Amino acid sequence: MTDKVSIESLLKKKSDRIPITLLTAYDYPMGSILDSCDIDIILVGDSVANVVLGLESTTSIGMYEMLHHAKAVRRAVKRALLVGDMPYESYQLDQKDSVKNARRFMDEAGCEAVKLEWFDSCCQTTADIINAGIPVMGHIGLTPQTADKLGGFKVQGKDAQAARKLIDEALLLEKTGIFAIVLECIPDALAGIITEKLKIPTIGIGAGPRCDGQALVTHDLLGLFEKHRPKFVKEYVNLSEEMRKAISAYRSEVEERIFPSKEHSYTMKDSEVQKLKGAATQK
Repeated sequence: MTDKVSIESLLKKKSDRIPITLLTAYDYPMGSILDSCDIDIILVGDSVANVVLGLESTTSIGMYEMLHHAKAVRRAVKRALLVGDMPYESYQLDQKDSVKNARRFMDEAGCEAVKLEWFDSCCQTTADIINAGIPVMGHIGLTPQTADKLGGFKVQGKDAQAARKLIDEALLLEKTGIFAIVLECIPDALAGIITEKLKIPTIGIGAGPRCDGQALVTHDLLGLFEKHRPKFVKEYVNLSEEMRKAISAYRSEVEERIFPSKEHSYTMKDSEVQKLKGAATQK
């Protein structure tokens, strides 16, 4: 395992043109695996709503669930920078509670930063959280929590006017003091322009190869979420199929009385078994 990741080390990676990696985790086992693979940033994403809890929208998950999962991941993560994804209700429904909720990610769950998606009052809310001493990662482009206002889950910034708006949002957030920004579902040329303009790292998800780093939902790259797979996802392995094979093999072995075998069973001395049988007979 290499040195602990910090905000400063991420900024140095940008200046040294060393790509940054970000993946999601929602529990102890996945957090442990990602950390052992030297992933730079582990995000406890509100995507847990879709890929783990079976909900249709990330807006259906709240602080209770997010903190529950963040605590589990924190117990596993030693090296990566751990970022908590603030759910919709925690800063968009009632902005006056945003600092309190961000602080809970830090104090209760042990996160080292929080992530906010762009919304109408994003800069003020972001500034309030940063002024409270909490590092913030921004998120522009396709913002799933408010996708209904963007015309659905589709690429953003495809024309010059829309692209300029995203550039302005990125610059405003950098000025506000964020340490990094996620660019989701935007053209690669636009992502390249934003990356060149910003001094902070850009992390792309569906934003092409010109960003300072790349992000994916871990369940997508492992083939563990089959309901929907966006164009930008690369499936590195289909664990769902491997799991089906293993579970089917288990079912067959149980039904055929192959498992458990002697090697998976505990034993008693024959003399103790005879005593036990004798006691049972006497009754």
